[in-house]
Amino acid sequence: MKTRKSQVLSLLSLGLGGCLILLVAAQDKILDSLEAIAVIEQKVMVPMRDGVRLATDIYRPKTDQPVPVILSRTPYNFNPWGDGKWNPGTYRQAYDVVKRGYAYVVQNERGRYFSEGEWQILGAPRTDGYDAIQWLAGQPWSNGKVGLIGCSSSAEWQMGVAALDPPGLAAVVPQGFGAGIGRVGGFYEQGNFYRGGVPQMLMLAWLYDYGFVQSGRYRPTFPKDLSGEERIRLSKYFDLAAEIPAVDWSKQLWHLPLIDIVNDLGGPKSCIEEMIRRAPNDPAWYEGGLYHDDMDFGAPALWMISWFDISSSPNLALVDHIRRNAKDPEVAENQFVVIAPVNHCAFGSASEDTVVGDRHLGNARFEYDRLIYDWFDRWLKGKDNDVLTRTPKVQYYTMGLNEWKSSDTWPPAGAEKVTWYLTSKGQANSVYGDGRLTTQMPGSEDHPDSFTYDPRYPVPMSGGGFCCLGPEYRSGSFDQRQTEARHDVLVYSTGPLKEGIEISGPVEITLYVSSDARDTDFTVKLVDVYPDGRAYNLDDTIQRARYREGYDREVFMEQGQVVKLPVSPMSTSNYFGPGHGLRIEVSSSNFPRYARNLNTGGRNYDETEGVVAHNRVHHSKRYPSQIRLSVVKPSKAMSPGLRGGRGQD
Repeated sequence: MKTRKSQVLSLLSLGLGGCLILLVAAQDKILDSLEAIAVIEQKVMVPMRDGVRLATDIYRPKTDQPVPVILSRTPYNFNPWGDGKWNPGTYRQAYDVVKRGYAYVVQNERGRYFSEGEWQILGAPRTDGYDAIQWLAGQPWSNGKVGLIGCSSSAEWQMGVAALDPPGLAAVVPQGFGAGIGRVGGFYEQGNFYRGGVPQMLMLAWLYDYGFVQSGRYRPTFPKDLSGEERIRLSKYFDLAAEIPAVDWSKQLWHLPLIDIVNDLGGPKSCIEEMIRRAPNDPAWYEGGLYHDDMDFGAPALWMISWFDISSSPNLALVDHIRRNAKDPEVAENQFVVIAPVNHCAFGSASEDTVVGDRHLGNARFEYDRLIYDWFDRWLKGKDNDVLTRTPKVQYYTMGLNEWKSSDTWPPAGAEKVTWYLTSKGQANSVYGDGRLTTQMPGSEDHPDSFTYDPRYPVPMSGGGFCCLGPEYRSGSFDQRQTEARHDVLVYSTGPLKEGIEISGPVEITLYVSSDARDTDFTVKLVDVYPDGRAYNLDDTIQRARYREGYDREVFMEQGQVVKLPVSPMSTSNYFGPGHGLRIEVSSSNFPRYARNLNTGGRNYDETEGVVAHNRVHHSKRYPSQIRLSVVKPSKAMSPGLRGGRGQD
């Protein structure tokens, strides 16, 4: 990492003295503003129950009165000169929090940067979170109430610690939080590592960047007897950020065997190898920091979810589970949700013309900050600000209508489950085939659609809900016509609708399939077809056939045998206008969104050669392949006054 001095010399040597002056001026302005209102304590080493200390920066109002605390625990680098460059984000966030009368605390997870110990992505966060909350609640400047906030990995420990219900925990705001969930209902995603029993490749890329160099075994550390002043001084020159070689994931994700993907890059041993060996219901998943649905939940929560995030469906299932099962009635009653039409942790990206991928989704602006601070004011300060009565339990954006709507439940009250059946004359291959969706039960004659799945030539990913795969892959909604032209993609469409319909809620899928392979995958994608032919993806999913009877067993296929395949559900809110069509795509790959099934019936992760699978989708009265969607009757859109609990600026 470059020191401040070397950065200064580099800028000057390039003739960028003016830029340097602006940089220093911006730094001084932010610090001056923060120092005017806050007491700043950096690199405070907070002890955990096993003696490991976590590096913690504290920014609290200059007052003699005790104040509530907003805590963000993170594996990421929050140092102002983190990763060798000036990053004022922490100071800006601290200023926004402190000026509202809160202490803002940001803390690195164990084994990350200045925090001691060894990082475990699914290990210590539950107990560490409990200990950190207790420590903060007990400080003389604290009023004893702590709220949690963060997105992605800065959110995913919140579910596990809320299950422990530590004294002092008053409320949480998890954002983009899917990887904190292990098992909830029918979802066994185990921290986003799986979908439908299939590894999600984004986890391999993310873990390469964050999972091994900072694991605690392979990183430099400072002596434990350093004074606080020395630690702060050193943080200006060394932030312990690893310099990891760049990877072209568009090439590396093709590497086989899967378990060797990091070793092939020259990286040291890490948790990747251990995790990829685990089956979806391996007992080891239940020993760490994930939240599972056999746990209680101890805090009111304001959940932030995105339609094009990694795991909107299990996220929504989790909220519903807590509402129905939390032991504390006040906790069960106070679970609120905002579902935005954006990508992973991109809540602030919405504008008057929000574009997600290539699809224009209108004015999706929302007053997140106002709602969040009203939420914390209620639970951490005890303000009677009526946020609980004036805020809908569920605020969701309906794409196509391009409007915010509200409901007390999810799916919305009054939504009716409608079944569409897959049908064809046996030629549903590609958008040029004869695949159809109909609300009429198919006849007794079965005309199965056949396609060949060769793992050497998988169907390429085109948008969707994911993150962290590098600039080569963009998440969001894109025109799928190029994908739909492939012969190994089955396409089933309604044709142009005479009247518009709103689909808001879970999308359930049941396929009847057969194969000459012992095991294979089946993918499903939900698509909105525009009158001009553009076909925008809404959500996608996958199911590994061997887990069709549950994730606690493997049942392999027999050649020619037709089996019932319940597919891991999807979720959306989308209005299909008059002239639009509702469509699904069915295939056996969506790469590199999901790892390829090599079709051998083996372990997949340690195999280098696959076999070609000849797969079939059956549809008849005996084999009613279908999708079941929540159809919402026309209603008024949510008034602008409900966007974030108050009027839109």
